[in-house]
Amino acid sequence: MNVKWDANKYAADFSFVHQYGNSVIELIDADKGSSVLDLGCGNGALTKVLQDKGYLVKGLDSSKELLDIAKEKYPDIDFMQGDATDFTLSEPVDVVFSNAVFHWINKDKQHYMLKCVYNVLNKNGQFAFEFGGHGNNQKIHSALARAFSEYGYCYEMPFYFPTIGEYATMLENAGFGVQYAVLFDRLTELKGENGLKDWINMFVKTPFSIVKTEQEKEIIVDKVVETLRNDLFMNGKWYADYVRIRMKATRV
Repeated sequence: MNVKWDANKYAADFSFVHQYGNSVIELIDADKGSSVLDLGCGNGALTKVLQDKGYLVKGLDSSKELLDIAKEKYPDIDFMQGDATDFTLSEPVDVVFSNAVFHWINKDKQHYMLKCVYNVLNKNGQFAFEFGGHGNNQKIHSALARAFSEYGYCYEMPFYFPTIGEYATMLENAGFGVQYAVLFDRLTELKGENGLKDWINMFVKTPFSIVKTEQEKEIIVDKVVETLRNDLFMNGKWYADYVRIRMKATRV
């Protein structure tokens, strides 16, 4: 994952990302005082929630921009910059938690990430997470693919959205025991009258690297927005057609 974030806009307009993560934290049943790594902690909002629940927390993320905000807002929390597919910790932890991160990691690198998680967990340690599952934002990505094709480009899906069966197998192959798994639709409200356009500009970056000009990019995005107006604009608000996979596993 190599994305340069507009960290301030992310915090202001896309706070739903970490707000939905509050319910993922409920999967953790470790005692207070247990050590927790927030993997892909972003601006640290959920790391702080974990701390407030009595856990000894630390956060790891690849984005310097988001970590700068996290360190400024929560100076008493240990935040580290690192790659989710290649990291170690000085001491093992009881829990690894992650929200809205793993779909950014290519399928062929998932096993590296899972190996890292396995290695930093204590025996019987918990691994609780949520990310985009099979069918996530299918309407948006399908519309982008059609618009790209119309302008002579090939749209390459920048995310990995697995089924439960596929990801459970990966977890088991990495040495985990799967305790809980669910795939569910979650139509998600976007902020502002340009909610969908802002969402595309924030999260769909790498496919546009092949588009020749900023003007052409703007035309493509506007075309996609209008194409999806009947499906994703309801009662004066934009929505994204999210599908999430939520799982809990243990190191066995």
